[in-house]
Amino acid sequence: MSRSPLDRREFLERAGQSALVLGAAASWAPAGGAAEPSPASTPAAESFVKLLYESLTPGQREKICFAWDHQDNERGLLRTRVANNWNITDETIDSKFYTPEQQELIHAIYRGIIAPEWHERYDKQQDDDSGGFGLNNSIAIFGAPGDGKSELVLTGRHMTLRCDGDSAEHVAFGGPIFYGHDPLGTFDEEANHEGNVFWPQAVEANKLYQALDGKQQKLALVSDLPSEEQVAFRGAKGGFAGIPVTELSADQKARVQEVLRKLVEPFRQSDRDEALACLKAQGGIDACSLAFYQPGDIGNDQVWDNWRLEGPSFVWHFRGAPHVHVWVNVADDPSPQLNA
Repeated sequence: MSRSPLDRREFLERAGQSALVLGAAASWAPAGGAAEPSPASTPAAESFVKLLYESLTPGQREKICFAWDHQDNERGLLRTRVANNWNITDETIDSKFYTPEQQELIHAIYRGIIAPEWHERYDKQQDDDSGGFGLNNSIAIFGAPGDGKSELVLTGRHMTLRCDGDSAEHVAFGGPIFYGHDPLGTFDEEANHEGNVFWPQAVEANKLYQALDGKQQKLALVSDLPSEEQVAFRGAKGGFAGIPVTELSADQKARVQEVLRKLVEPFRQSDRDEALACLKAQGGIDACSLAFYQPGDIGNDQVWDNWRLEGPSFVWHFRGAPHVHVWVNVADDPSPQLNA
């Protein structure tokens, strides 16, 4: 028997309790500085998803709620789809489809899956690309939160993010994700990528390229650029482009770890930990290769705008030309199928 939607009084009371949990998770940090995992940090966003789900009317559920393995006639397994600019459902967050309280919950879920130190940068990306979070974003909920597997998928321009509470087996981030930025609204960025909140990831990767010797750079630099959305897993025998990490010195491998730290930095601690655990399960960075692509070098400055870190079931593809698109697909084995 399905539950009836929460009445307003119960809704506000439980939302307030959940907000205290999320606030504690977002602000907690040890005296040493960098945030560490907290028992509250993992369930915080998921608690908002459950509360949102319980607040939905039957009419709302009909529009945005689906079975865990719902198949869309045009888009296949809808829960696992990833794209650079799309709406998973028709109802945008800041529309009258949702009550103001429900909108607040969705905003809290969004902030809960982003690392606190990245809130301002993610908000800038949303302001630049969509006029602000919620205006052109939409969500879908798969399964029944609090009763078995469930996942909320959040979409929009330059956004596919997920909140799954570890329901999705084998995969990090609840499945493949996407992020990007076009800060000036010109589509074609200049070589310095002015104002792009994600460009520092490429700067870190290019520092590593500059630390390679001539022979290593020749191995790492690739003349054929794959389509950006081609991030399906290729397994241990994938024949990855670029330089195998095993060809790097200990100091150079430390730089790869710094690139990896930059890549996972925008996301909440539990998702960072899960991504790194998935990588470890497939052999760690020694199972990966790093490729820098000659095509799309904006300004012909040999600061490579397009690059990829790839392993048996780890793909982080950074497309920096004409503006930043980043496709992420991470699991602990190559079995999950990509739906892009």
